[in-house]
Amino acid sequence: MMPPLETWLPVAWFAVIAFGVMMYVLLDGFVLGLGILSPFAADDDQLDHMMNTAAPIWDGNETWLVLGGAGLLAAFPKVYALVLSALYLPVLLMLIALVFRGVAFEFRFKAKTLRRAWGMAFWLGSVFAAFAQGVILGAIVEGMPLQEGKYIGGAFGWFSPFSMLTGVAVLSGYALLGSTWLILKTDGKLQAMARTIARPLTLNVFAFIGLVSAWLPFLDSRVMARWFEGDRFLWLSPVPLLVLLATWMLWRAIPRDGQDVRPFVLSLSLFLLGFAGLLLGMWPYIVPPSLTIWEAAAPPATQGFALAGLVVLLPAILGYTWWSYSVFKGKIAADVGYH
Repeated sequence: MMPPLETWLPVAWFAVIAFGVMMYVLLDGFVLGLGILSPFAADDDQLDHMMNTAAPIWDGNETWLVLGGAGLLAAFPKVYALVLSALYLPVLLMLIALVFRGVAFEFRFKAKTLRRAWGMAFWLGSVFAAFAQGVILGAIVEGMPLQEGKYIGGAFGWFSPFSMLTGVAVLSGYALLGSTWLILKTDGKLQAMARTIARPLTLNVFAFIGLVSAWLPFLDSRVMARWFEGDRFLWLSPVPLLVLLATWMLWRAIPRDGQDVRPFVLSLSLFLLGFAGLLLGMWPYIVPPSLTIWEAAAPPATQGFALAGLVVLLPAILGYTWWSYSVFKGKIAADVGYH
């Protein structure tokens, strides 16, 4: 017997939103990582080369962010209102930084006298966008104090040592994605530079995963605490074990010539495993520590109507994404540009 709509529709929409957010993190994460790593470029030509590896595909990545936000509004309007009111400042910082990053990306290729200034703007926009995303994640995971369904934490309730830690952790993770993307898409001196910095970044990311994971059970939201209740850790243990395995494989793959694809795939897997671990720890809460997906869900009629549109929209987005990445696959030479 099939469960009622009010039971499975919120679960389906939670999966859709989680998928959209994860796709954005994976696809735009390495582009933000390129911006974060831009000071490591030896000169303007090398920075051109770095940016040209993402030039054909970067501006389609925000589609996934829009999908996640629109899905949240349609399926969980309470959460949409709560997150925007509680995290107004970091969300605003993220949006401004993303716009700033995008303008700098385009203007730098057109500028003749201010190329270095636009390169600095590209770096700043990438750093602030990545940090803001980490802060937003940390604030949600840490939990939001609610009273009668309304946020009572104040304008700076999101500011805490834990959210600052997750902000820097996401920044470091995106830098790792950017470095392994350069290993995949370039060769010569630029690839050698990327291999040099990818190993320290791997250690940083692994350390941040450990710090965040060790902190989670002690938060007021009790996220991850259930991992250690009863025998649950036994059937959840493959996640941390896979993180260890992926980190070890990534460490070994980075310096090896001829293994250009594996470092990028393994760095993506670290994000996937971390995201899966958070979702398993938060479930069934969409806003810890008290708001479940069923309590926050819109009426079944609203969710069903929006889901009908998603059936058409999601394949189109997936098809466009696959097509754009397949068309521009392969190495990007230093003398090739798309502008």
